[in-house]
Amino acid sequence: MTSSSQQRFDNLINGEWVPGASYAPNINPSDVSDVLGEYAQADVAQVEAAVAAARAAFPKWSVSGIQARADALDKIGTEILARRDELGRLLAREEGKVLPEAIGEVVRAGNIFKFFAGECLRLSGEILPSVRPGIGVEVTREPIGVVGMITPWNFPIAIPSWKIAPALAYGCCVVLKPADLVPGCAWALADIIHRSGIPAGVFNLVMGRGSLVGNAIVTNPQVDAISFTGSVGVGRQIAQTAVGLGKKVQLEMGGKNPQVILDDADLNLAVELSANSGFFSTGQRCTASSRLIVTEGIHDKFIAALAERTKKLKVGAALAAGTDIGPVVSQAQLDQDMSYVTLGQEEGGKIVAGGSLVEYETKGFFMAPTLLTETTSAMRINREEVFGPVVSVIRVKDYEEALAVANDTPFGLSAGIATTSLKYATHFKRHSQVGMVMVNLPTAGVDYHVPFGGRKGSSYGPREQGRYAAEFFTVVKTAYTLA
Repeated sequence: MTSSSQQRFDNLINGEWVPGASYAPNINPSDVSDVLGEYAQADVAQVEAAVAAARAAFPKWSVSGIQARADALDKIGTEILARRDELGRLLAREEGKVLPEAIGEVVRAGNIFKFFAGECLRLSGEILPSVRPGIGVEVTREPIGVVGMITPWNFPIAIPSWKIAPALAYGCCVVLKPADLVPGCAWALADIIHRSGIPAGVFNLVMGRGSLVGNAIVTNPQVDAISFTGSVGVGRQIAQTAVGLGKKVQLEMGGKNPQVILDDADLNLAVELSANSGFFSTGQRCTASSRLIVTEGIHDKFIAALAERTKKLKVGAALAAGTDIGPVVSQAQLDQDMSYVTLGQEEGGKIVAGGSLVEYETKGFFMAPTLLTETTSAMRINREEVFGPVVSVIRVKDYEEALAVANDTPFGLSAGIATTSLKYATHFKRHSQVGMVMVNLPTAGVDYHVPFGGRKGSSYGPREQGRYAAEFFTVVKTAYTLA
């Protein structure tokens, strides 16, 4: 299949589909001969046009009727949910998630828009008495302005949705740049938004490389705020630039999430939640647990059971029936994952499952889910984010050492504990240095209506999702009135 035969998908700027300065193929990681289409690559001039359109649309949209906003977001959510199977297949085909997970992500995206449709009608403030007689005080929230959004490839419809929906609900205008590996879901979402009744310029899509398109968004003086999800290195660069320009910043970056397994844990439950946290979605989740911290009493039994469970996971094409683990998203990511497997062994780790590439009937980026034991907290395999189906195990003496090792990381997104002890579960919830804690649940898997985010090197700025999204997308105004 040649690229010249492919359908082309354009950028959305000021309510019009605009041809790109160039085009790039969207490749299926399960079968590199399968090209989903050619997607526009914006240049700086197109980014500037998108930002200008958002800036021009903001004054009217920011004070538009809340019922119209609610209706539009509800319509978007309704269409996403109605097309869950179709969009799920698109997601699986371009990103590599197995079909059930892909459909689940689409449903989450639809529910996010439905939730924020309701939030349009729940905007609230405060009326307070002044300390000065005869004066009233009102505290209200207003939209921040034009928001530039840069989203990653691992959740190509859910993450754009949980940024776009609150921005629109609170009256902001949007310029979205999706990851260049997965433009298909972003384009489909943009098409749905385009047909929802949202006015021209309120939402804009510019696709292309982060070094060009993303940088042009971040440095544009007409962009008031930047919401970014991606790597630590890029996030820190964005923060330096954006803060220097006086922009509000929201960053979700890496994770090296611990899953603690205590001696009193239910063994079968611990194995299943660890396999889910470490390997599902091919380990390509910022909330994935790549560090299993296991107390010595259960260690050997747990490793034997998890190794057996890992070996039974079926690796294959994302759309193939029975596949448990799809491909890694790209050749570059596959190379990175395998390099960490090699590094883990060089550091002294022992492979008890996986550790190799997987041959499949189609040419894709397949690797076996890999479990390494006999590792320590100081090893690079336990310090750096792999972002693939690679899990390492650290043996510890007891709960106190487990907690210390769990917190011994520059990251702080998610952490889990498997235990039947209310004492240890309660203590871990309070003392785990992360933004999200899971008790007897996988570290990956969160609800759409509650805050999402971490601490330390994982996150910077206000939380995402739920009612806490208002902290980023709005500014607080205090007004005094003489009675």
